[in-house]
Amino acid sequence: MKNPIPHPAAIVDAHHHLWRLGDEARFPWLQENYDPQAFFLGDYAALRADFGPDAYLARWAGLPLAATVHVEAERHPAESLAETGWLHRIHAVHGFPNAIVAHADFNGAELEQRLLAQAAFPLVRGVRCKPRTGASAAQSVRGQPGTLQDPRWLEGLGLLAAHGLSWDLRVPFWHLREAAEAIAMFPGLRVVLEHTGLPWDRSEAGLAAWCGGMEALARLPEVHVKLSEFGLPAAPWDRAGNVAVIRQALDIFGWQRCMFASNLPVSGLRAGLGEVVATVAEGLDRLDGDAARAVWCGNALRFYRIEAPAGLLAGRTTTQRDKP
Repeated sequence: MKNPIPHPAAIVDAHHHLWRLGDEARFPWLQENYDPQAFFLGDYAALRADFGPDAYLARWAGLPLAATVHVEAERHPAESLAETGWLHRIHAVHGFPNAIVAHADFNGAELEQRLLAQAAFPLVRGVRCKPRTGASAAQSVRGQPGTLQDPRWLEGLGLLAAHGLSWDLRVPFWHLREAAEAIAMFPGLRVVLEHTGLPWDRSEAGLAAWCGGMEALARLPEVHVKLSEFGLPAAPWDRAGNVAVIRQALDIFGWQRCMFASNLPVSGLRAGLGEVVATVAEGLDRLDGDAARAVWCGNALRFYRIEAPAGLLAGRTTTQRDKP
């Protein structure tokens, strides 16, 4: 076994969220449509408050945060461009996020114009639009509107590829093979799979199904994976099981296509950031130093086209709040 790197010199957080709730910014899932029964981690009342840049940096106290990637936080679809503009104003004050994965509704009208409007913002690198998925492996929605087989929805993937935007893919593990089928239609489309493919079923059969889907995606050379969000529905944090998942993902994709991500603040419903970082560090402890540093930092910098940071973000004090 190679020497572990429990305290990396620099970390790029490849996936987090910020939000400010109010009349001018609507987040239906946090506000009027709050539904603990529909959320994969159960009751998320703790998330129903502002989570701005100072709150985010406070979670990183004592950890070497170098740069971040903000992923759209399911703000109202009519406000997707407003969210991107707000994040650019946050960046101007706080120095992050350093790249943005914006939202564009593949099912909406004038999609190409909306994509071009998002791409005109200098920090936008890609888009996340979640396809419609089944509630469980037993519930097929294949071919229905908004799914990975919907021609109109697939047109959105084609437009991403045409305009040089990447796609953040977020589906539960039982849709991974379908996602591989869809991505294969668009050579050159750069994709990053979120949350390690969400292996929620840790039984032998469940992990076998997850591995099969991960292997199908890994056969596509432009697909990468975020080592993130290991929280399980209706179950406590399981460090040993999560370490095994991380090592399996590394075996399937190779360290060259894996990157660390926090999924703050959502991940905090199951574990503190220190525990998340320690779990990933244990999962990486078989890698040599260069490979581990690539997972912690370099791979995300390259995928999201972030300039090498001049210093660390974590630990500095800020006097200005997120009042753009």
